[in-house]
This record gives sequence, C-alpha cells and structure tokens, in this order.
Amino acid sequence: MIFSKDYVGYLARQTVKHLLEAKMIETGKIQLVNERVTTAMVDELSLEDRINDEVRVILEAIQEDMRKGGVSYPEMFKKIKQKLVAQYKAVL
Repeated sequence: MIFSKDYVGYLARQTVKHLLEAKMIETGKIQLVNERVTTAMVDELSLEDRINDEVRVILEAIQEDMRKGGVSYPEMFKKIKQKLVAQYKAVL
C-alpha cells in the first residue's frame, strides 16, 4: 500500500467529519463509523498489493516453464497482473 495505515486512518476520520458537517450522514457512533471507513479504505488501497502477491504465486508455480520458454519475468508479471485486474474488475 502506498500510504501508511495511520495516514489512511486520518483520511477516514476527515472524510467522516466532512460527511457529518455536510449532513450527508447521521450517526451517534462516530468512532464506529470511523473504524468502518478506515477498514474499507485500507482494503481498497491494499487491493493492488494482494493482486501482486497472487501474481508472484502464479509465476512461482510456472517459473520452470518460463525459463524453458525464455519468457521474461517482468513481461509475464505485467500480463498476469492485467488479467487479474480485469478478472477482479479492479481500478488501479
């Protein structure tokens, strides 16, 4: 993830504060809303990391075939990552 969890928590609190001030949401449990927004933001921002990890696992499983075929790791990484991003309908 490109942001620290502390910074994401700050962004979440500021987002909730703005939504409350704009009367776009109402809650009596601000701390709970802050926690849920933080969790959602962390999950969304760490999606690319999870996809990269999955690509590495796939490439590890086929590394012998790649070596025999002379396929470069970075090239294959990009191709598999693009397929997974499309499969998950992710926006990176």
